[in-house]
Amino acid sequence: MGKNDVNLAALIGSRICHDLISPIGAINNGLELLGMAGGETGPEMDLIQESVGNASARIRFFRIAFGAAGEQMMGRAEIVSILRDLMEGARLNVAWGPMDAQPRAEVRMAFLALLCVEAAMPYGGRVEISVEGSNWLLHGRADKLNIDAPLWDVLATQDAPADLRPAQVQFALLPLVAADAGRKVSSEIGSEDIRLRF
Repeated sequence: MGKNDVNLAALIGSRICHDLISPIGAINNGLELLGMAGGETGPEMDLIQESVGNASARIRFFRIAFGAAGEQMMGRAEIVSILRDLMEGARLNVAWGPMDAQPRAEVRMAFLALLCVEAAMPYGGRVEISVEGSNWLLHGRADKLNIDAPLWDVLATQDAPADLRPAQVQFALLPLVAADAGRKVSSEIGSEDIRLRF
């Protein structure tokens, strides 16, 4: 996959997320209006609100991870808000370390890397994201990891298998996006922790 293909895929991702966020936001607004009007509440409405909130959080996250990066900066508050909403009720705890604003392209790589680390931690754990100078580190810790070694090899080789599943696309995309930025992705996997650098 060349740079043009990566850019085209990012534009497609941006378009899908942009087109979905409006109707999901409208559903959420409608639910809030029903609540203010004294409409019925109960487990059904709670389930709808929870589902809409989860969908909105995922789209906000995916828009950064899979969308076109652009040149703009992203503030810490926005990034932390996206991660907090995404991980609400999840087994995984994510700590965003950088205190200052970051280029959206860097946040995109961090989000793709987070998806990689998350795939290895299906039983939960903690991921700390930090940056020193221009070097990023994601450090995941869990009592139990589930490592698919060939997928992790893709990060170094950029050679994605033909049978790559949609849920694994981040392993193919991260090294390509990183290479476009002049970076290389590396990982270290222990018995209870993972370090992913770019």
